[in-house]
Amino acid sequence: MEDTFMEAVVLDAPGPPEALRVRTLPVPVPRPGEVLIRVKAFGLNRSELHTRLGLAEGVTFPRVPGIEATGVVAAAPGGEYEPGQQVMAMMGGMGRTFDGGYAQYTCVPARQVIPFRSDLGWAVLGAVPETLQTAYGSLTDGLGVQPGQTLLIRGGTSSVGMTAAVLAKRQGITVLSTTRNPAKAAALERIGVDHVLIDDGEVADKVRAVVPDGVDNALELVGVPALPDTLRAVRRHGVVCFSGILSNEWIVKDFYPIGYLPRGVRLTAYGGDADDLPAEVLQEFLDAVARGEAVVPLDRTYRLDEIAQAHADMEANRAAGKLVVVL
Repeated sequence: MEDTFMEAVVLDAPGPPEALRVRTLPVPVPRPGEVLIRVKAFGLNRSELHTRLGLAEGVTFPRVPGIEATGVVAAAPGGEYEPGQQVMAMMGGMGRTFDGGYAQYTCVPARQVIPFRSDLGWAVLGAVPETLQTAYGSLTDGLGVQPGQTLLIRGGTSSVGMTAAVLAKRQGITVLSTTRNPAKAAALERIGVDHVLIDDGEVADKVRAVVPDGVDNALELVGVPALPDTLRAVRRHGVVCFSGILSNEWIVKDFYPIGYLPRGVRLTAYGGDADDLPAEVLQEFLDAVARGEAVVPLDRTYRLDEIAQAHADMEANRAAGKLVVVL
């Protein structure tokens, strides 16, 4: 690794998209137990929107945002990985308590790094880490889905929602996904969603028109405003997993479980870490994409100097799938 300086996006304080500015910074120097990654692509996440809006806890400024990154190993003093090895990194304080992936290089603890091998393009690979980790963890740890079941995905055109639909369909699950924008329905149909529901704030009755007793499982990605209605869409002894906050609301005020939860419906949550995504699961998914058996919900790509526009598009919910910056 010969570079001593890099281009990085810096957020000095919460603000509008234009508060994200590209600056020249020294390349981080990894210590034993850390891995320096030459970033090839990184995806945008609602977590980074919350950081920019000043809604995230525990963030200090100035900060290079970004809770994930995809690239190649530049250095690993502890010998955990070889230079040039393809890797993904995510979570664990990236972009919040230490500088994250919105840069040409990022330095992360080795435990947050997942190796892989793939000839897929960096734009596609850059859309995978956080979406796959959250979707996989939600379906396994959060819901424990089984083949032949029914699944409602509330917030279906988010990158996590679309990835969850792809994973669920590969398991033989009947998928119902919501979108507030009828123009995005086709994007859900293309990835194999069985029933697209237009979300006007109430979808429980629409779900039960398809599955009269209610779905077996539901993945809540919108957040608190949609949660009561999502709970009503699930059968008795079914499960709802709260994994997303597209609405930017994640606290249920004055929560009274007996009054809030429909009889017999279980509510769980998922907010896992990199070690929830086994390397073999990541590799199998990438291989399936390469074979044309699965798809990555990539909506559009940007250059690093287009980060403000990318954040504006994310905040305005203009995408159906993942927004990725390619370096």
